[in-house]
Amino acid sequence: MAQAITDTEAPPERADPAAPPSRNRRRRPAPYLLLVPALATLLLGLGYPLVRQVAMSFQEFGLAQQFGTADPGWIGFDNYVSILSDPTTWAVIVRSVVFCFVAASLTMVIGMGVALLMRSVSTVARLILQVSMLAAWATPLIASLTVWNWLFDTRYGVVNWLLVKIGFESFEDYSWLANPWTFFLVACVIVVWMSVPFVAFSLYAALTQVPEETLEAAQLDGASRTQRFRHIIVPSIRPVLSIVMLLQIVWDLRVFAQIKYLQGAGGTVSETNLLGTYLYQLGIAQSEYGVASAVAMVMLLLTLGLTFGYVRSLLREERAS
Repeated sequence: MAQAITDTEAPPERADPAAPPSRNRRRRPAPYLLLVPALATLLLGLGYPLVRQVAMSFQEFGLAQQFGTADPGWIGFDNYVSILSDPTTWAVIVRSVVFCFVAASLTMVIGMGVALLMRSVSTVARLILQVSMLAAWATPLIASLTVWNWLFDTRYGVVNWLLVKIGFESFEDYSWLANPWTFFLVACVIVVWMSVPFVAFSLYAALTQVPEETLEAAQLDGASRTQRFRHIIVPSIRPVLSIVMLLQIVWDLRVFAQIKYLQGAGGTVSETNLLGTYLYQLGIAQSEYGVASAVAMVMLLLTLGLTFGYVRSLLREERAS
């Protein structure tokens, strides 16, 4: 009897071929070997300049060392002590952080609004809007800055002319770039205008992946437009939002060309420097390459500190998925 039961026992179950592969399965080295050329290129293109910059930040490196008439001497943390004990450096850091968050926040809000608008309007209106943004985005930087400079020109600018026409007589011959507050207002407008197309297109692409059935079901259940946006749309596109916000913070913290151009058009350099232009002034204008390298390292650490939260949230979402 026992033998019969043994003979009739069911065979062991086979693994379901449709089941996902086990995480404990040994991974093949081929995918990692394919990454070797890309990693080698990154190490050569980014690794050496970074190591060289770190070394220069601990050296006395000026024109004499640049032309080889003197050897760079190791001075420890003297460059860092010099810049961190200078009130000008802290003023530039605070100014850069405030400008970065204001510009990045405005860019994200306007970009999200434009993305939602593209999702709601008709096909013809959406195409017109997309072509307009592409034209603005593809315009060369110097050409764009020249146009904005004309718009805010003291004597012949359209902005001053319009403000005077609607009753603000105090803006006749007003110099927007001479005052640091209005200087950064103009700079923020230009930076946001140049950044909105990228954010709008990225978020619009993410919005197209939000299921319409879910939004319609929530609407039938009585959810308002604001509730659908907060509880359905934002959670669905949060990974894209985090990545785009991360990029905007990095880009706006190291903004250079717009500030440098506006300074040359009438801005006061000492009162309008951000980290990018301050670094340029130390390294190129004053040939203090060691001090400039120290500022660059502070700028790098500041960037990592400001983006740490976003990177951690991305890693958390990656593990959860």
